[in-house]
Amino acid sequence: MQLFPALDQDHDLPLAGDPESARAGYERLLEAARLRDEEEAMAAFAAMAENPRGKRILGAVFGNSPFLTLCAERDPAFFHALLTKGPDAVVDGVMAEVESWRREASDDATLSRNLRIAKRRIALSVALADIAGLWELERVTGALSAFAEGALKAASAHVLRALARRGALRLKDEADPERDSGLIVLAMGKLGAGELNYSSDIDLIVLFDAEVIDTEDPDELQSHFVRLTRNLVKLIDERTVDGYVFRTDLRLRPDPSSTPLAISVLAAETYYESVGQNWERAAMIKARPVAGDIEAGERFLKWLGPFMWRKYLDFATIRDVHAIKRQINAHRGGSSIAVSGHNIKLGRGGIREIEFFAQTQQLIWGGREAKLRTPATVQAITALKDHGRTTGQAASELIVAYHFLRQLEHRLQMTNDEQTQTLPTEPADLERLALFMGFTGLDDFSTTLVEHLKRVETHYAELFEDAPSLPGSETVEGNLVFTGSDSDPDTFRTLEGLGYKNPQAIDSTVRNWHHGRYRSTTAKRAREMLTELMPVLLETLAKTPDPDAAFLQFDEFISRLPAGVQLFSMMHSNPHLLELLADILGTAPRLAKHLGRNASMLDGVLSTDLTEPPPKPEELDESLDRLLVQAEVEEDVLDITRRWANDRKFQVGVQSLRGHLAPRATARALSNIAETALSRLQPRIEQIFAQRHGAFDGTGMCVIAMGKLGGREMTPASDLDMIFVYDAGDAEASDGDKPLVPSQYFARLSQRLINAVTAQTSEGTLYEVDMRLRPSGKAGPIAVSLASFDKYQHEEAWTWEHMALTRARVISGPPELREKVKAIIADVLERPKDVDKLLRDVADMRRRMDKEHHTEQLWEVKQLRGGLVDIEFLSQYLQLRHAPEHPDVAHPNTRTALRNLQRAGCIEDGVAARLMAALDLWQAVQGMLRLTIRGYFEENREDEVPTALKETLARLGDCPDFSGLKDKMRDTAADIHGLFREIIEEPAAALPPLPDDEETRA
Repeated sequence: MQLFPALDQDHDLPLAGDPESARAGYERLLEAARLRDEEEAMAAFAAMAENPRGKRILGAVFGNSPFLTLCAERDPAFFHALLTKGPDAVVDGVMAEVESWRREASDDATLSRNLRIAKRRIALSVALADIAGLWELERVTGALSAFAEGALKAASAHVLRALARRGALRLKDEADPERDSGLIVLAMGKLGAGELNYSSDIDLIVLFDAEVIDTEDPDELQSHFVRLTRNLVKLIDERTVDGYVFRTDLRLRPDPSSTPLAISVLAAETYYESVGQNWERAAMIKARPVAGDIEAGERFLKWLGPFMWRKYLDFATIRDVHAIKRQINAHRGGSSIAVSGHNIKLGRGGIREIEFFAQTQQLIWGGREAKLRTPATVQAITALKDHGRTTGQAASELIVAYHFLRQLEHRLQMTNDEQTQTLPTEPADLERLALFMGFTGLDDFSTTLVEHLKRVETHYAELFEDAPSLPGSETVEGNLVFTGSDSDPDTFRTLEGLGYKNPQAIDSTVRNWHHGRYRSTTAKRAREMLTELMPVLLETLAKTPDPDAAFLQFDEFISRLPAGVQLFSMMHSNPHLLELLADILGTAPRLAKHLGRNASMLDGVLSTDLTEPPPKPEELDESLDRLLVQAEVEEDVLDITRRWANDRKFQVGVQSLRGHLAPRATARALSNIAETALSRLQPRIEQIFAQRHGAFDGTGMCVIAMGKLGGREMTPASDLDMIFVYDAGDAEASDGDKPLVPSQYFARLSQRLINAVTAQTSEGTLYEVDMRLRPSGKAGPIAVSLASFDKYQHEEAWTWEHMALTRARVISGPPELREKVKAIIADVLERPKDVDKLLRDVADMRRRMDKEHHTEQLWEVKQLRGGLVDIEFLSQYLQLRHAPEHPDVAHPNTRTALRNLQRAGCIEDGVAARLMAALDLWQAVQGMLRLTIRGYFEENREDEVPTALKETLARLGDCPDFSGLKDKMRDTAADIHGLFREIIEEPAAALPPLPDDEETRA
């Protein structure tokens, strides 16, 4: 009996990599045939085992591939037919059966089982033809692709019949459901090119053409075709007891994470017209309608032609293509390629580099030269050679390498039916693979493989010679590829090497950018520039102490941008800008959010020398005055003031963040900005108000700054504590068209000024305002007359109000009125006090405040015992106690007041030094926290704090590390709390008790 006559040709069969497995597989095959009473097959197998060449055939299959062994065991009669008839005949028979299933109605279970059995038979047949050397690569991949196409046609016809039975549509042809159905199944990638590998996914895009579909319910087509797609995928993809047909991937459809499984042709056209990417153009080179309404699919691809093939060279596209290419690290030799564990698809010199070699050049030149538009890789390389786009040697070596690598890919996959392109790492496994490839040993195999890989990487690298350098690509080692539907393992390794802990999240986020999810990445040019910036961007963010957190902040930052081209252009032309941005993103999330809403502020930062001290108050006044000249209406005044103040605050914040501005200088600069804004707003609001209600001749209103603004100790989050005092003279009403009595006039004017500061405009708010320190607090009028202010402070004010008055500073208003108010404040502070009462009141008020706001959180440095409030209370108490004898000790700034108290001998030098050192520490920590985050962070959540912020805080505290800073803060708090007890609490407790009927005013 002559078995498998085609194997008599002169072709060396691979040796069995595992002879014991070959023997066991043969025995299981015989047993399977015996159990099925297939005596003819048993006899044929026994005869083969006695024949040297037949034995070699069985050994090549059973000794190398457990999967193929299982296929033969499960279907011994078919394996017998394959051996006797040859693969061509049996494959033709299987394909005829598949075609018959397309035309015949059946139930889900029957079709599912039939397709899976057919797939197993095709797999076995194609593998044997490949192993035996009967078929060239194109015949192998073509047969696999043809079966996938046939299976998809049968499944599409089946699900269309089911959809018609439900009344969702009417079929044009019951015998041929796909014809004019409007269902489009596009094959992408290797299936589209007819180059399917042995254990490949099939990449599909499912569309429906609503204009073709015959339905009475067009509004429900979307949901109907999504359900149809799920059923189609289930028929092909689901694993059952009979196996599966093909793993199915739908991620090449437009924007897969936000679109349904099936989309309308119109939606697809809109997507490709608006945000289609160059890598999607490259992917579409291989697109082909393989099932459903073939004519509708061809119409769609014809429409897509101008998107894919540009008639004229688009140099922005060329830059983008070059950037995409250069994201894949290109080596020009000089370094070794390890065979063990090498990915022959995605690794250096692999299949993807060959495909990119063809596709990128097709993308650039295919618009002019139609013959370059072929989807098949080998044909494309040949066409590039014929049109002078590559040399004959390069084409020849790439094609030979492509055939070798694809054959190796098939051997890897047919071993265990695994979708893998990664070589084994164990020497014994590599040795078996070498034998399966037909080599006599590992050394010869490794030498041949490396030669091919090096040739590919050399030719691939030559594509870069005429391309401009991609920023950052010289220093980033490895791939940075974020195109296509599959993530790149080498890119993950590159990101990990840069210091990122979650490369999968970064890969997913960058892909979202390329899909135009944000307004900033909607424009095609913005996405192209991001592609060019990617290496330097990722490298710069990787230099921050916590790269993953900095990257997430950058993502949030660009998600807030109204547009991206301008910013990305600035980054491209100003590399230092990226470093600055990374610093902000890695350290100051709050500042980054503000920047995301106002990216134009980077212009101001670029034009500012960050090492220069902030402008002086008079320079700030002049700069805002120059801008306000342009204001025509009140809204202009508000917007210009906000824009100016926000830009200035941001610049100060950046200087502080980068260590160019000390904490005290930062607080002073922020206070000067606020003072300028208020002093420039007030006269303009008064002028606008006077147009309707007139004014009071020679008099007006002044603003008293209290709290942090009064003390020039503002943080980026400070609100404005203010008191409004007016003097209307003897006038009974204003002199305008609609006159108002003084109390009403200045109450409304004050409210207008408050609104001018707090109102939300297109430029945001200026500041929050706190009026609780005004006489009588919430119960009192917004603005008080000079006489009322004088009387209240001298006769009615509580001790805590006098304490607050130590930080009062008049910042705007008529000069004469300002001097009168200053005199009243000075007189109140310098008036002799009942020392015992003062001591009791301060101690009682601090006790009440601690009861309401007590905290053990170290980072709540304001209310923490021994924190800012304790120091401020000590300073204010000592000023009120000693100002009557030493008027010069009073000062709105806490640190200056402490120094004045020291110079006057009111506190010892050592105590003053401890208080000022603690004040510096608390204000530095609080200022940086207010700049970078909202509120404060709790100690049990310190792991969520950016590492860069921890380092910055440690630097500000003059500590070697974050842990050392915490120790210093605890020691400082304990020391200052001890001083507070010593100076206030213990002396107050030692005072004789008050009579029962006397109340302490506090």
